Amino acid sequence: MWVSGRAGAVPGSVFALMDAAKGEARAAGRSVIDLSIGSSDLPPPDPVLEVLREATRDAGTYRYPLFSDTAPLREAAAAYLDRRFGVQVDAGREVLPLIGAQEGLAHLLLAVTDPGETLLLPDPCYPPYLGAAAVAGLNVLTLPLRSERGFLPDLGSVPQGVQARVLLLNYPNNPTSAVADVAFFQEAAAWCRARGTLLVHDHPYAELTFGEYRAPSALQAGLDGVIELHSLSKTHHMGGFRVGFAAGDAGAVAALARVKGAIDFHAYLGIQRAAAHALALPDAVGRAGAAVFEARRDALIPELRALGWEVATPQASMYAWARVPGLRNSVAFALQAARQTGVALSPGAAFGAGGEGFVRFALVQPPGVLREAARLLGTVPVS
Repeated sequence: MWVSGRAGAVPGSVFALMDAAKGEARAAGRSVIDLSIGSSDLPPPDPVLEVLREATRDAGTYRYPLFSDTAPLREAAAAYLDRRFGVQVDAGREVLPLIGAQEGLAHLLLAVTDPGETLLLPDPCYPPYLGAAAVAGLNVLTLPLRSERGFLPDLGSVPQGVQARVLLLNYPNNPTSAVADVAFFQEAAAWCRARGTLLVHDHPYAELTFGEYRAPSALQAGLDGVIELHSLSKTHHMGGFRVGFAAGDAGAVAALARVKGAIDFHAYLGIQRAAAHALALPDAVGRAGAAVFEARRDALIPELRALGWEVATPQASMYAWARVPGLRNSVAFALQAARQTGVALSPGAAFGAGGEGFVRFALVQPPGVLREAARLLGTVPVS
């Protein structure tokens, strides 16, 4: 009786079923190889942890942080965007710290939309996007991501007469690991500006790139009508710290700040100091972490192909997105795999209808463990 319409509209999670299946595997005495959750298993850089340790000894960090207290983190974020992408932002008006990008997106949708307005959302997509849209009371129009288009949306397919308030993109992409170039963001930004649509880009995998590839920023298409969300969860292995930032269109940033001002006091000052330090670290530090995930990718992909599974070689992110020939029910397959072998995957259907027939691997185990996971999965019947 106490469930609001907003809460009731939030989709249920397949991952609760997966968690139960992992519990069944453990109860049966099986070792669990958990590749279902995209949480980095690497530690934050030592200098970042040392900054946090020192901050905990400073009593001045214990109080509520006000907006003025966030200046060092905002300035560090602005310097990072300039150094990494060549994008200049005003740290006072065009940057705002977040308690993680997921929090930022949910509050951003509340800040820039009204109930009943339309959100253009890729399918498949990161499941919390759907929850944030439901809480905001938005009408969701999905844009299919297909392998033949490199898992990029076809904006030309949006029906005439649709007036979308927001287009939400995410590259490098979760779950598909697809990437986009600057030209794509320029085209998307132009499309949005012509229609009065805000382009929101979720960019948590900005530094988890492989080989010579470097992910661009949507802000390279200009700040007008574009806002980007960054997180240190993946790029600096600081998932539990819950810290990130939004940058871009000053009006959208101001609206987000107004909503957040009614809800939170920003992250703990010690975490802000650690995050500011992380953003200023030499690029080589981030490249070392990315190299670990690249080695894991190179261990897993050949094993999956040997099973006959169709999987592209990711240029970025911490995932492998595999089409399993003959797979009609990815949830049932993932549950059976967890119970039978202890290998936990994310079923493609958890990311939307467009994910059916696929499974997602999070590259959060060493190469040898990933190879063993693939061997075990080869014993699971596909149906």
